[in-house]
Amino acid sequence: MRVGITGHQGLSDLTEMLVRGELWQLVTAFGAYQLVGVGCLAPGPERWFAQAVLDHGGRIEVIVPAGARPDAARSRLLGRATAVHRLAPAAAGGPGDDTCRALVGMVDELIAVWDGRPGSGPARVVEEARRAGLFVQVVWPDGGESPA
Repeated sequence: MRVGITGHQGLSDLTEMLVRGELWQLVTAFGAYQLVGVGCLAPGPERWFAQAVLDHGGRIEVIVPAGARPDAARSRLLGRATAVHRLAPAAAGGPGDDTCRALVGMVDELIAVWDGRPGSGPARVVEEARRAGLFVQVVWPDGGESPA
């Protein structure tokens, strides 16, 4: 099973704790030995999900936008990825920084850590995934605080 991840960045400490718990439960339910987590390793939910997949014995694949510069945390997870998909720059006819279509095209379903508000990055990915007919599991815990 190939499961993509998208989510809000900059979540409060309380929301982080709640989301991490829900992601851990989802990964456990998937049976991670057969799970391949796919994402860009953006700070927050994407990294938490990747780490949960690895901690459960699953594998991760990473989508790297054109021109992305990895920080130490991303580099550490990149080193554990079974595949790294580097997107070609838009100037060369590639998607550049538009990881949405690449992600949706590589997964069987999507987890979205999303507060349900339109116009955000996660909202755009959810819309694209639903248009492609993917099952979307929205994770937004009771008591979660929307990012500023």
